[in-house]
This record gives sequence, C-alpha cells and structure tokens, in this order.
Amino acid sequence: MKLTVHKAGSRGKANHGWLKTWHTFSFANYYNPTRMNFGALRVLNDDSIQAGMGFGTHPHDNMEIITIVLEGELEHHDSMGNGSVITKGEVQVMSAGTGIQHSEYNHSEEQDLSLLQIWVFPDKQNVEPRYGQAQFPDNEMTGKWRVVVSPDGADNSLWIHQQSWFSIGNFSRGSVSELKLNKPGNGWYLFVISGSVKIGEETLNTRDGIGIEGAENIEINIEEDSKILAIEVPISFR
Repeated sequence: MKLTVHKAGSRGKANHGWLKTWHTFSFANYYNPTRMNFGALRVLNDDSIQAGMGFGTHPHDNMEIITIVLEGELEHHDSMGNGSVITKGEVQVMSAGTGIQHSEYNHSEEQDLSLLQIWVFPDKQNVEPRYGQAQFPDNEMTGKWRVVVSPDGADNSLWIHQQSWFSIGNFSRGSVSELKLNKPGNGWYLFVISGSVKIGEETLNTRDGIGIEGAENIEINIEEDSKILAIEVPISFR
C-alpha cells in the first residue's frame, strides 16, 4: 500500500480579499510538479468566498466538476439555462464536455460561503454538457459512508463520466470505518473536512488529505469526531 500525505499547510494558497483558496493540486498561480493530480483526480480546491462575491462567467470543457457546499449558499447560472442556489449539504455536478460557461456567486449578502470544488478527468471526451444537483441529509451519512457521486447514479447519487465514487461520512470518536474499492485498480483520495483520523501510521487532521494506492480495502481509525470525503478514482485513466 502506497500512502501520499498532503498536510493542510502544505497546500497552495491565495488570498484575493473576497476569496481565500487552498489548492491541493497545481491550480492557477500555484504550480508544483509533484502535485499535478492523483490518478483521474485533477483539482481539489477549498474555497471561502465573502458575502455577495463570486466568480463571473467563465468556460470549462472536457472535465467533470463536482462542488460540495460546506457552509452557506452558492448561486449558480450556466449556458445550459440552469439557475439555482446550492445550500449546505447539497452537491452539484457538471459534465463540461464540449463546453459550458457558468458563474458562481455567494448568494448571501451576510454569510461567507465555504465549498470544495473538485475536477475529475472524464472517461469520454466531448460529451453533451449536463448538470445535476442533490441534497444529502446528515442522517444518511452518520456513522456510515453515503455515496453522493458515482458512474451510474446508483442509490440516488449524482453521476459523472468516470469510474469514480465520491462518499461522505460523519464518524464519532473511537469508531473504526472501512472502505472497500468499487473497482479493482482504483485508488482513494481521502480529505478530512473536519476532525482527526488515523490510517496506518499516518494521523490526518482537519483539511489534510491522503492518496492511497495498492489496497483493496482500508481501515480508518477515528481519533476525533470527523467528517471525511473519500474519492475513489482510476489511477491509470488514459
């Protein structure tokens, strides 16, 4: 089993005033040749956006984009005609495919917005762009993993064009959780949204991440009450 640890403080970061952002992998002005991707996982950005501020209309193509709102409200508009507000506990997916344009703003004029935006390389190029959004209540992930994104939309999850599964779990201190691969040959990238966990000899705290290769299943010891995002992706995908 190969473990690659990315401590929260080692991430790329930028402070634009209205936007504070941390990049696990190379993005924008942050470039680290040893941190370009983890298999098909290309981007994991941890963004905090001031009230009333956001990203104007901008393009994407041939990328699967997953947004997880942690706190606040995200206002979204795109060239497919979608307009919505995504709230805490909701997940959004976009298959950019042949090309889309969209804008993202903090819908609130009072509260800051916290979100994760994640990009995954697709397994098909130039697909028709598409959009999905769903709410996943806390009680569906208390003490267990809730699949929120998958290749086939099973169990009312959202779906993307990749053999990738996104799961979120809320676990209590002293418990043990196990993950088993959905597809042999894939790997996991675990991101600790909050709390503290131990995998093997590695202790991970809030906003730490770890890539795991060469294991069919893993055991996670929960050191403190924790919320964890587990991303299963192909390691070889091209």
